[in-house]
Amino acid sequence: MEIRPATRDDREQIRAVARETWHDTYDELDADTVDETIDEWYGDEALETALSKPGTAFIVAEVAGEIVGFTHGVVTAEEGDVLRMSVHPAYQNEGIGTALYERLREDLRDFNMERMRAIDLASNEGGREFYETHGFEPTDEDEVEIGGKQRREVVYTLEL
Repeated sequence: MEIRPATRDDREQIRAVARETWHDTYDELDADTVDETIDEWYGDEALETALSKPGTAFIVAEVAGEIVGFTHGVVTAEEGDVLRMSVHPAYQNEGIGTALYERLREDLRDFNMERMRAIDLASNEGGREFYETHGFEPTDEDEVEIGGKQRREVVYTLEL
């Protein structure tokens, strides 16, 4: 497995991993809603911003030359936010998410952050387990609109 910064050439594979992961993870979302959300959140313009914005880290994991996971984070003031974290379902529970998280944390630490936050849909039990295993605690709730409906999100925080 290789962990490295994402490049513009990775966009299609990032979208493919996101699409497979969302279809596998979010049972409450119908297939069209997942596809529309991926097209919006991971479109070329959104990924271009994610790959080039100062204070941002976008990391991918490769196995045999194929991207199997990614994470995207940003630092604002002294807080780092894990904006995206996806591992292809066929590669979950193999340490890839942990490797991505550790690299993201290391890269964002260069910006002198004092805490990290991660936001995920409340329905994602695997996400909750992942973040809590890594020392995050649920600290807040919010809502996000996906597919024309408000969905509950949980904010997880880790003090560094």
